[in-house]
Amino acid sequence: MAGPTRHLARIFVLLFVALVVARPEGATASDALGKEDRAAIRRVIEAQIEALRRDDASEAFSYAAPAVRELFGTPERFFEMVKNMYAPLYRPRSVTFLELERIAGEHTQKVVVVGSDGAPRLALYLMARQPDGSWKILGCVLRPFPLEVVQELPRAKRRRG
Repeated sequence: MAGPTRHLARIFVLLFVALVVARPEGATASDALGKEDRAAIRRVIEAQIEALRRDDASEAFSYAAPAVRELFGTPERFFEMVKNMYAPLYRPRSVTFLELERIAGEHTQKVVVVGSDGAPRLALYLMARQPDGSWKILGCVLRPFPLEVVQELPRAKRRRG
């Protein structure tokens, strides 16, 4: 990834991590969102992961919030950043959706992703409702996740790649 793109990506990640660290305690997002919104959030994340699997940079970029699209400028720069910094999301072996919470005041979907390397990670997808009512991805943070916990997750929640 080129120097300026790498610098922008690092700033983006640092800002998002700061939001996660400043997480307020309280009700989960699922308490405030209806079934349709929760399903819409899941569809957006699934669609972006599928676009990444197909190497469709334009479609993957289309699920990013306007602030993210502005930060990266082009689908190609966004795609390179994902492949380099979010490799487990590029071609995951499995994806398991967990709960939806409020983190730093934003609706955040927790997803366990097992990357092509076999290592599980917790992906925290920060979601932003758009003026038209649709949902876009404002950011994502990956954290290590214990393999033994993944093995205990109900199979019905897991989706193989």
